[in-house]
Amino acid sequence: LLIFLTEYAEFLHCKGKKFTDFDEVRQEIEVETDRVTGMNKGISSVPINLRIYSPHVLSLTLIDLPGITKVPVGDQPPDIEQQIRDMIMQFISRENCLILAVTPANTDLANSDALKLAKEVDPQGLRTIGVITKLDLMDEGTDAREVLENKLLPLRRGYIGVVNRSQKDIDGKKDIKAALLAERKFFLSHPSYRHMADRMGTPYLQKVLNQQLTNHIRDTLPAFRSKLQSQLLSIEHEVEVYKNFRPEDPTRKTKALLQMVQQFSVDFEKRIEGSGDQVDTLELSGGAKINRIFHERFPFELVKMEFNEKELRREISYAIKNIHGIRQVLPTGLFTPDMAFEAIVKKQIVKLKGPCLKSVDLVMQELINTVKKCTKKLATYPRLCEETERIVAGYIREREEKTKDQV
Repeated sequence: LLIFLTEYAEFLHCKGKKFTDFDEVRQEIEVETDRVTGMNKGISSVPINLRIYSPHVLSLTLIDLPGITKVPVGDQPPDIEQQIRDMIMQFISRENCLILAVTPANTDLANSDALKLAKEVDPQGLRTIGVITKLDLMDEGTDAREVLENKLLPLRRGYIGVVNRSQKDIDGKKDIKAALLAERKFFLSHPSYRHMADRMGTPYLQKVLNQQLTNHIRDTLPAFRSKLQSQLLSIEHEVEVYKNFRPEDPTRKTKALLQMVQQFSVDFEKRIEGSGDQVDTLELSGGAKINRIFHERFPFELVKMEFNEKELRREISYAIKNIHGIRQVLPTGLFTPDMAFEAIVKKQIVKLKGPCLKSVDLVMQELINTVKKCTKKLATYPRLCEETERIVAGYIREREEKTKDQV
């Protein structure tokens, strides 16, 4: 009984250790964040897993995702905005999760990054719940009534307003109970919100989330059951094929080997084309990652290249004059001499070699990673797995060298 009445927390990276002081929990989150991301605003897609046990909370699993960063600071990479966006999309794209689109009340709802991203993966709004914060910080004479009444930008599941503790309240050790009472008082006393006070606040948000999550699980469970049954039938069929398999039969061995190699080929092709039966929801991989390298990373590397227009114009001028030699250069010429044009263009193209080679390295590394993922099914046969990886990786590296020579 004491276990259920005591509030405590556990971290996945500190197995077996129970935290009963939640100030220590906050410190542990900060320490682990600095350990994973560094001390200067770095980022990481590795989550910090925290479980809280309490008789005063509902059963919920929450994933706290970062807000979109527009300008890199500290140790953050130049493409920080795209990296955070990709990280967020990995989670909210899952059909079995609900999306909490959190937007401050003192900003324009039409510019909400959270609602924009939610709209991309959930255009019908079936999984999106709007949460409006900082209602107490709005300018005097303004309110978010139209938003909370679901009139401005309607959502199927509507909006819920909350008033969280300020940084001053946190520094002043204002506890959660006092904060909830203050939040309740705010909604009951505010003329624009008192008529919907029973549908506002953190406790109501908890209740709605618990109910919606339960309903969502109930709605998606049949599809999961059907998928599992389909996989079970597929495995049973595969077992039936090998039921009469005799290891000592050479023809069986050869057939089994050919089937495994063929399956490896099919798996590799599917991972590149994106038509596999297993979709990775945690990170980009295979063909999707290669596509990103060509269409996002490579153009980004090109944009980073330094370009001095004044220097280029001077080089063009010198090239044209050198081509003409002692002959007078006519200022009215409409075309750049072929030799001058070719010399200038070749010099500029050489600058593209670095980004090209870098892209080739990234693509080849992803191809090798894809090979390793495909050979996991051959793990039962370590020798075959090792030889397959060696042969295919060797061929990929051979193609890499030829590609670099062409570059």
